[in-house]
Amino acid sequence: MKTSRTVPPSRSLAALALAISLVLAGCGGGEPPAEGEASEAKTTAQAEKGKTDEKKVEAVPVEVAAVAKRPIAASFTGTANLEAPGEAQVVAKTSGVLLQLLAEEGDQVKAGQVLARIDPERPRLEMERARATVRKLENNYRRSQELLESKLVSAEASDQIRYDLEAARALYQLAQLELSYTNIVAPIDGVIAARAVKPGNLIQLNSSLFRIVDTSRLEAVLNVPERDLATMQEGLVVRMTADAMPGAVFEGVIDRVSPVVDAGSGTFRVVTAFPGGEGLRPGMFGRIEVVYDQRSDALTVPRSALLQDAGETAVFAVRDSKAVRVPVEIGHLSGELAEVRKGLAEGDQVVTAGKVALRDGAAVEVLNPPTAASIEAARVADASKAGR
Repeated sequence: MKTSRTVPPSRSLAALALAISLVLAGCGGGEPPAEGEASEAKTTAQAEKGKTDEKKVEAVPVEVAAVAKRPIAASFTGTANLEAPGEAQVVAKTSGVLLQLLAEEGDQVKAGQVLARIDPERPRLEMERARATVRKLENNYRRSQELLESKLVSAEASDQIRYDLEAARALYQLAQLELSYTNIVAPIDGVIAARAVKPGNLIQLNSSLFRIVDTSRLEAVLNVPERDLATMQEGLVVRMTADAMPGAVFEGVIDRVSPVVDAGSGTFRVVTAFPGGEGLRPGMFGRIEVVYDQRSDALTVPRSALLQDAGETAVFAVRDSKAVRVPVEIGHLSGELAEVRKGLAEGDQVVTAGKVALRDGAAVEVLNPPTAASIEAARVADASKAGR
């Protein structure tokens, strides 16, 4: 007779739990990653992100300009005040009371025009007395000549009367001159810049009455460094702008160049002349440009692109998205442009803004890539400026 064995309930429950856990493990598709593996993957991802951020930081944002052919002029620029070479102080040549004023400040006058009159009565009476003396001596000399023919007077007595007559005539002419001095006249053409008297004033001899300035021709004197002595020639065209007249440009010429260099300052005088009118006035402050050479098709870059380092001039050129330091030879400088004679070619891009943070070979990000349309527009604008 077989004896049956009964399985305890606790063991049955344990076997069932084991079976369920095996089934769940098979459905999960594998074991979860270990803690070390997860940390290593996280570190790798952060490193890749750091490399990407580092690449972004290395690209320096810059602005560039294209090397292009433009008209350029070589010039010397200086400042000076306008002066009137034709200027005169009108002074009194006689004394007396001013009776009449015939001109005021700002009036245009001609040479010989009467500006004022001094009381003429005293000089006129002096002239009449001198005339009477002349008439008396003329009669005496005529009678002496008749008596000399009859030998009733000596030749010496007749000659003495003649000498007295000549002296009297000179005094009469002097009295006429004194009378003419009572009319104050303009010695030159010009405009009255100042009036120093009023009617009724007692005028003293040699006192200043008016100042007349000839504004038909104005001059400005430049003190030019001796290195430019060979470039300054008479007849060269000069341009001037005045602070009092913004936007206006006045043309003149070099009138004369001093042949002597001042040893103290190392400069020489260049006198420029401008036609009067058009609002120019003596004493105005002007900025003067002397153009001594012009080129219609020069290779140029903006002056803001130039680097000065240890006496060498260079630029940063953008090539393959990198900044390359290129030494250049500079020619004429004019305004915001610089002529490049060696080192660059037309169409090259040079850095104009952002140079401080650049190093040779640094990656750059161009913020304003030039287009063909913008280059042509700049060329047309520069040609228009050169034509003016």
